[in-house]
This record gives sequence, structure tokens and C-alpha cells, in this order.
Amino acid sequence: MKGLIMLLKPALLAKDGTCSHQPRCPEALAPDRTAAWPVACRPERGWSLLCNGVVLFDDVGRLLPDGRAISPGYAALAAAGVVLAGAWL
Repeated sequence: MKGLIMLLKPALLAKDGTCSHQPRCPEALAPDRTAAWPVACRPERGWSLLCNGVVLFDDVGRLLPDGRAISPGYAALAAAGVVLAGAWL
């Protein structure tokens, strides 16, 4: 059986291509990227699509719009303020 994607409040884009939420959602590369509004989710599959294009998984892993993945373990370290040499978010 195929599940349905639950569409939440749609993200309307402003003329400059960013979201129209007020205050505006943080960009995908910002440290607070998960504060963006969810616009679609599949709770049975464990993910939500945020307004800024980030896919947020239930295990706290993240997939950025450019295809880079942030593992759940690294995301937890970054949220705790731990900085690893040579690491990126």
C-alpha cells in the first residue's frame, strides 16, 4: 500500500526565491537550518521536508538540498556545540 505525503502549509516563495514566512526560515546551510517550517512529511517513513529544502529524518539525520548528508551522530555533536577538526555542516 502506498502512503500519502502529508502536505502542510505550502511554502510560498518571495520574489527573491526565498520563503515568504515571517520571520523567514533559515537557509539550508545555516546552523539553525532545522528551525525552518515543515512543508511536507511522511511520518510512517520517518522524514519531513522543510521549507529550506532540508529533509529532516526522525533519527535527527539530515539531507541537504545539494545532496550532502549529515549523520545523526554528527548532528547531535554539532547541536551540543562540539567542533571536530576538518568537519563541515
